[in-house]
Amino acid sequence: MKRSLFFGLILIFAACKSGSKNEAQQAAEEVKSSAHSDAFNQSFEKILTHYYQLRDAFVASDTEKANQVATALIGAADSLNLDELKKADTSNIIVSTAKSYTGTISSEGKGLLGETDIEGKRKEFQMISGALFDLIRTVRYDRQKIYLLNCPMAFDQQGADWLSNSPDVHNPYFGAKMPDCGNVKDSIVLK
Repeated sequence: MKRSLFFGLILIFAACKSGSKNEAQQAAEEVKSSAHSDAFNQSFEKILTHYYQLRDAFVASDTEKANQVATALIGAADSLNLDELKKADTSNIIVSTAKSYTGTISSEGKGLLGETDIEGKRKEFQMISGALFDLIRTVRYDRQKIYLLNCPMAFDQQGADWLSNSPDVHNPYFGAKMPDCGNVKDSIVLK
């Protein structure tokens, strides 16, 4: 009886262990199965990282941090490795459209640096968010799920969007005044 119980536990343990190994392998395959090269994905991830840092600076209402991160975002947008897309983009439509959006991100980032008050900086952030959302869809970035969130009360009830790697609402347009104002408007999952 003890022996059969012992072997039963071993079989259950082995089944559980092999199941988790398969899940880990599946997760690794999902990351590996990007339609883009590692060089492109790494350069794109720099843009996203700096964008999320900029969003967080606005959530904290930290204009000094926003300026620092905006400078890094400009550099990442200007150096996006679009040459990696040329192999698949034989008509050059994707690359030229992507260049337009990275140019917008860069110029709006410079505009953000030129603004003196946080509300002006947040307006530039709104423009960056729109251009980045369009860039993600244009190049079909497929390494992570990206959420488009919306605050309907921003800018005198005109509303404004921002991007997040999570569906959790941390409003960059109101900061501590209304940190939970907003909702998920859309998401991009291109896996």
